[in-house]
Amino acid sequence: MFNNRNYNRTFFNAPQSVTSFVAAFLEPFITVATLTGSMAYGDEPMGRAAMALCLLVFALTFPGRNRFEVSKLEALIDIVGSWVSMLAILWLCGYATNSLLFFDFDVMLTWAAVTPVVQWVAVLIGKAVLKHQAAQPGARRRAIVVGAGPLGGKVARALQSNRDQSVEFVGYFDDRTDSRVLPEAVSMRLGGLRDVANYVYAHGIHEVYITLPLGSQPRIVELLEAVQGTTASLYFVPDVFGISIIQGRLQDMNGVPVVGICETPFTGTNELVKRVSDIILASIILVLILPLLVGVAIGVKLSSPGPVIFRQKRNGLDGEEIIVYKFRSMRTQDNGAVVKQATKGDSRITPFGAFIRKTSLDELPQFINVLQGRMSIVGPRPHAVAHNEEYRRIIKSYMVRHKVRPGITGWAQVNGYRGETETIEKMQARVEFDLEYLRNWSLGLDLQIIIRTIRLMLFDRNAY
Repeated sequence: MFNNRNYNRTFFNAPQSVTSFVAAFLEPFITVATLTGSMAYGDEPMGRAAMALCLLVFALTFPGRNRFEVSKLEALIDIVGSWVSMLAILWLCGYATNSLLFFDFDVMLTWAAVTPVVQWVAVLIGKAVLKHQAAQPGARRRAIVVGAGPLGGKVARALQSNRDQSVEFVGYFDDRTDSRVLPEAVSMRLGGLRDVANYVYAHGIHEVYITLPLGSQPRIVELLEAVQGTTASLYFVPDVFGISIIQGRLQDMNGVPVVGICETPFTGTNELVKRVSDIILASIILVLILPLLVGVAIGVKLSSPGPVIFRQKRNGLDGEEIIVYKFRSMRTQDNGAVVKQATKGDSRITPFGAFIRKTSLDELPQFINVLQGRMSIVGPRPHAVAHNEEYRRIIKSYMVRHKVRPGITGWAQVNGYRGETETIEKMQARVEFDLEYLRNWSLGLDLQIIIRTIRLMLFDRNAY
């Protein structure tokens, strides 16, 4: 009936929950309402400046955060922290535009004091309403888990701990003997797979979570055919906990479901944000450190004969070879070539070279690599090509770190894994931090790493 490709979809994005929708508008509404209320209480007219402030506040607070699902104390801390940050931003804007004089100080003070209190009260009311709704008999959704293994146990615990969804976990279904299922599942087992459909129909089960391994595909198909004769919602939970998931996503490719297991975080707008931030920050940093670059270059030239810049081959994005710049820290060989690799305490390192390596000043030319697009300011540090060939065979998921551009600094470096990695264990730990960075990337994390790197360069005497 529908031939348009836009209708040929298998998976759709889950709709926004009602609580998230309410929270999105509640925080900006309260902030604007308390502002207008404070101005009315102080007999201040709603002029153009006040209207502009209302629009600015709404834009800065929308969408509001969903605080109904956290504890009361966590909600209070988050409200106060966010509100203090908001007031700081508004004050800076007012100071920069010389517009603070348009507002009465007492009115603004009242608004600043009342708003977080009203927000917290609204959260408390919302939590009470949700608790009341969850307690209603008609709101309870009964759920069962098919498969009493480790994955089934995780799903059951998740259902039991998530009370806001009003889900009541009833029990497990599994064909295996007691010795082959979770000990805590033995007493809650309701039957085998052939009993699922009848139980769902007889007991009004609303949700069925299938946690069987992929190797049980024939049994899964048979189970689905049986349960689809009921009105229960069906969910299949793939066992991916033993796999190193990087940016796992579920996509719909023209009607074909595709599960992303290992993907770069820098796609779509994330790629644009990352590249623009790299260009802006690298440009600013290069302008600021230009005198330092000139000084280090002179020092390298005076320390020993040879080129100022040392060019190294490294693996970059998608494993492609790139040229990385560093200030030369070693003496050249008799034929004028620069030694490719050095270790700590190497006699070929000049005294000035040892200084710039210890302070990481030899890495500064890599900001040029950032502008060239070969590197990023923050990312996994590039290793020698020979090292990559060695470690990719030894360390699990080692080459996944090349799903992004290498960085001047990274999450591993600010967590103690800088410089040489003398053992496999150290390299493995560095890779784990690199993969953690890929899983959790955000612009805020990049800024945190940059700040921590600066602090290490200034105060870490043991850095190499």
